[in-house]
Order: sequence, then C-alpha cells, then structure tokens
Amino acid sequence: MAFLTKKKIVLAVGLLVIGGGAAAYFSKNKAPVVEPPRFRTAAADTGNITQTVTATGTINPVALINIGSQVSGTVSELKADFNDHVTKGQVLLKLDPTIFNAQIRQADAQLASARASLKLAQATHQRNQSLLAQDYISPLALDQSKREVDVAQANIQLAQAQLARVQADLDNSVIRSPIDGVIIKRTIDLGQTVAASFTTPQLFQIARDLTKMQIDTSVSEADVGSLKEGQQARFVVDAYPDKEFNARMRQFRLAANVLNNVVTYNVVLDVDNKDELLKPGMTAQVRLLVGNRQNVLRVPTAALRFRLSDEEIEKQKKLAEAAASKSASASASASAAAVATEAPQEDDASFRTKADLARTFRIYTLDAKNQPKAQDVNIGLSNFRYTEVVSGDLKKGDKVITRAIGNDKEGGM
Repeated sequence: MAFLTKKKIVLAVGLLVIGGGAAAYFSKNKAPVVEPPRFRTAAADTGNITQTVTATGTINPVALINIGSQVSGTVSELKADFNDHVTKGQVLLKLDPTIFNAQIRQADAQLASARASLKLAQATHQRNQSLLAQDYISPLALDQSKREVDVAQANIQLAQAQLARVQADLDNSVIRSPIDGVIIKRTIDLGQTVAASFTTPQLFQIARDLTKMQIDTSVSEADVGSLKEGQQARFVVDAYPDKEFNARMRQFRLAANVLNNVVTYNVVLDVDNKDELLKPGMTAQVRLLVGNRQNVLRVPTAALRFRLSDEEIEKQKKLAEAAASKSASASASASAAAVATEAPQEDDASFRTKADLARTFRIYTLDAKNQPKAQDVNIGLSNFRYTEVVSGDLKKGDKVITRAIGNDKEGGM
C-alpha cells in the first residue's frame, strides 16, 4: 500500500515538471505583442507639380454697348428684339415725332420773323443815312438804327440755332445701332413712354461679338504676386460641368477692391467662344496656371500641417528618458532627447530673409524604430495635393507622417 502511494507521488511530481516545462516553452516562444500603427504615412517621391490660383468670375462680352435716348417721347415703332443681329446704323426704334415736328414748324416761324425784322431794320438804317446827310436826324438816331440791324441779325442766328436743335431732337427720336452686334437686352416696349429728363434711359444692350468673350474675376492680394499677363488658364461653368475651357490672362487692373477688410484685384481673361457655347453672365470657376515643376522631390501637402499632439510629445520624452537611463554617457542621453522631442529652436531670424522664413516648414518622418523624427525643409511650389521640397535632409522613399491614426486633430500651421 505504501509502495503504491509513493509511486503516485512520483508520477504527480513528474507531471508537474512536464507541465511546467511545457508552459515555460510556450511562454518563451509566444509571439510578442505588436504595437498598432499610430501614424498614417506616405513616401516622399518625385513627380510633377502644378501650382494654380483659383478665382470665380463672370463671363461678359468684350464690348458691351448700352443704347439710350437723349429725348423723351412715346415709342411708336419697335424694330428690334432680343438676340437680333443688327448692323451699324440700323433703326432699332422710333419715338412719336408729332411734338418734334411741331417744334420744327415753330422754329421755322421764328426764323422767318427774324429775317423780316432784319429787312425792316436794314431799310430803316438806309433811310436814316439819307436823312442824316440832309441834317433831318441826329447821328444818335442813325446809331440806333444800326443797332436794330445788328439785333435783327443776332435774332436770325438764334432762330437758326433753335431750328437746328429741334431738328436734332427729331433725328434723335430715331434710335439706331452704333455698332454691329447682337441685342442681348431690351428694356422698352411698343407704346411705352421714354423719359430723358435727368438721366439717359437704357433701351437696348448690344454685344459687339459673342465669339470673343472675357472673364471678369477678382483675385486675392496674396496671389497677385505670381500673376503675369499672358498666363494660361482653365475654367468650367455650371452649364457644361464635364467640359473645360481655355482662357488667357489679358489684364491685371491696379485698382484695388476692399470689402470687409479683404483686398482683391480685378483680373480680365480672354476667351475664344467660336462655338458660342458660353453665354453672357455665366459664372466661371477659373484656375490660373502660375507655376509648373517637372520631376521634383515632393511630399503630400498634408504633411506640412501635421503636428505632434501633447500626448505624443510626452510619450517621446519618456522614451528618451528610458533610453538615457540605460546609457552610460550623458551626451548620448542629451542627443536622444533632442531627437525625440521638439526642442526650442534658436532664433536666427536675423540671418534669414523673410522669404526663407515663409517657405520653411517642419515635417515629421518615421525613423528605423518607427518613431517620429522632426525635419526642417524649404518648399517650392505647392498645391492642395503635393508640395515641392527644395532643400533639406529628406530623401526619396522616406516615410512622411500625414496624420495620426485615430485622432482627427492633425494640428495646423
């Protein structure tokens, strides 16, 4: 009985030893816990970068003429309508000429009266000259008769001027096109009264040539430094969302527009509208090509906006302190801390131009241990997707951090 009990004890001890060894083996060979990725990265590469200036503008005819009336009256004939092609001198409308004809007859009568008065004054003056020679009148009477002749001649000139004026009013009652073009607007109807007492009423609006259009747009003051006459542009309109049109910058106007402390400048672009797809008044979304680089080192633009969070900076400090405690050299500890944290930078602005400071950015890459490492780079052209790296320690293939995974707050400049 004692023999069986001892055998059981030996067997139990053996099983415990085997179980412990197996547990130690599996524990030793267990796969290490892999830390989940903390950052989203993109590799720096080489490629092309195009920089554009965007703006919103309105499509207008190159020449737009407003047709008005210098005289008042009622429209008796309307000879043009919307979208009509007209030629220079063509009659567009006529005002009722009744009043103008009456004024002409009145002016003719006044002119005839003035001429009759002149004949009488001249005859009187000649008679007075004869009477003065016979000493029947005084020299003063002769002078007065001469004055009557001069007044009669002046009245004739006044009557002629009045006649010319009312004749011009009659001519102006017929509205003609001053150019060859297309009527794009009409604000008058048959029988309507035109009142030209204080301001010239607008009757028609004529575009010279709809095959040549222009875009009037406004550009922010921050973008005008890169604009030059003759630059190429592309634009789209809502009417043709799947079609892009070409344009060329014609003029940069120096007059500034200030609205709510925002300064903009007017920029005019020429558009070839030979198919006449574009209509006056359409809104154009314009992209002006201001720069183009071929086969340059570039990074995602989002990398320029990324900043380490406070928690990440604290984590990097702890890792640096842990690494420093295992190092026998104090200099190694200081070097590790400088790499892992954002140490204050020396203010060397006095040795750098304002342009250099404006084009210097701090980005973050992943080192061999997948830890973020800060790098200062100078940038060139930039758009919403890519930014050119002009100088710095960044190399093609380096993993650039664009944002933190699981953290929507990426930080900004």
